[in-house]
Amino acid sequence: MRIMSLIIALLVSVALYFFIFERDRLTGGSQSDATEQTISASESDAEFTPPGLAAPATKDAISVVAVHSKARELDSAVVLRGETQAARQVQVSAQTGGQVISDPLRKGAYVKQDQLLCQLDPGTRAATLAQARASLAEADVGLNNAQRLSEGGYAATTRVLSAEAALENARASVAQAQKDIDRLQITAPFAGLLETDTAEFGTTLQSGSECATVIQLDPIKLVGFAPETEVNKIEVGALAGARLISGKTVSGRVTFLSRSADPATRTFRVEIEVPNTDFSIRDGQTVEIGISSAGRLAHLVPQSALTLNNDGVIGLRTVTADHLVAFMPIEVIRDTQDGIWVAGLPEQADIITVGQEYVREGVAVDPHFKETSQ
Repeated sequence: MRIMSLIIALLVSVALYFFIFERDRLTGGSQSDATEQTISASESDAEFTPPGLAAPATKDAISVVAVHSKARELDSAVVLRGETQAARQVQVSAQTGGQVISDPLRKGAYVKQDQLLCQLDPGTRAATLAQARASLAEADVGLNNAQRLSEGGYAATTRVLSAEAALENARASVAQAQKDIDRLQITAPFAGLLETDTAEFGTTLQSGSECATVIQLDPIKLVGFAPETEVNKIEVGALAGARLISGKTVSGRVTFLSRSADPATRTFRVEIEVPNTDFSIRDGQTVEIGISSAGRLAHLVPQSALTLNNDGVIGLRTVTADHLVAFMPIEVIRDTQDGIWVAGLPEQADIITVGQEYVREGVAVDPHFKETSQ
C-alpha cells in the first residue's frame, strides 16, 4: 500500500508540472491565436466607430470629419415689401367759375392728353372780351394822338406816359378775358384713366372745384422702404423683380432711391418702374420686391455644422494647416434645402462637420476629409 501511494503521488506531481510549466507547448499556440483574434476584433470595431467619438489616434489628436470647402460667388438680393402706386395722379380742378354744359365721362374710362373733361358755360365772357378789345383799340389811338401832340410841343411828356399806361392796361384786360374763356374747357393733363366720374351736367363749379381725378398706371411704380442695413446694397438702375399678392411677377429697374430717411421708421424710399400696358396692376396692391445687388463670396455648409463659441457667437470650427481647431464667426446669407450659405470665411477653408462640438479652439485634431459636391 505504501508503494502504491508513492507511485500515485509521483504521477500527480508530473501531471502538475506539465500543466503548469509546459501548458503553452502542449496546447500548440491556441492561446496566441485567441489573442490575435481578440486584437483583430478590436481593430475592426475601431474602424466603424464614429470619428467624433473614437479614441484619439495619438495621445493629443482627436478624430473629426471635415470637408474641403471653396467659396463661390452667390447672387444676393435685397428683399422688400411694399405697394404699387400710380406713376401720376391728379385732381383736375376748375380755374374759373361756371356751369358744366358737357356730358360726364364715367370712371374707368381711358382719356388722352388734352382731352376735354368738363366744358363750362361761357356766360357773358364773350362780351367782356369784346369790350376789352374795344378799350385796347381806344387806348392805342389815344397813345398815337399823345405822341403827335408831344412831338409838336402841344402835350406834356406825362400825357404820353399816361397814354402808354392806358394801352398796357387795355392789353392786360384783353389777355385776362381771353384766358378766362380758355379756362372754360377743362382738359386732361396727361393720358390715363378716370378714377372718378367727371362733373355732372348742370353742376356749378367754382374756382378750385374738382372736375375729375386722373391716374396714370402705365408705367406703374413699385414703392418699398429699405432699412439702413440694406440701403447701401441698392443702386439706381439696378434690376428688380416683384411678385404681387395675386402671384403675378413683373420686372423693372430702380428709378429712385431716397437720400433722406423717414424720421419715424429710419427707412429709405425705393421706387421701381415697371410696364403696365394692360392696366392689370392696380394702384395700392401689396407687392414683394427683390432688388439685385452685387454678389458675395459664400460657402455652402450643412446646418448641423454651425456651432457657438463661449461668447454665444455663431460660427464654424475649421482645421488649420497645423491640424489645430480654429473658430470662425460667420454671417448667414441664405437658407436652402441643400444647406446654408454663409460668409465670413476665407476663400479656402477646411470645415469640421462631425465632432465640432467635442473640440475647442487650439486643440489638435486628426481630420478625416469627406468628399463634397462643390
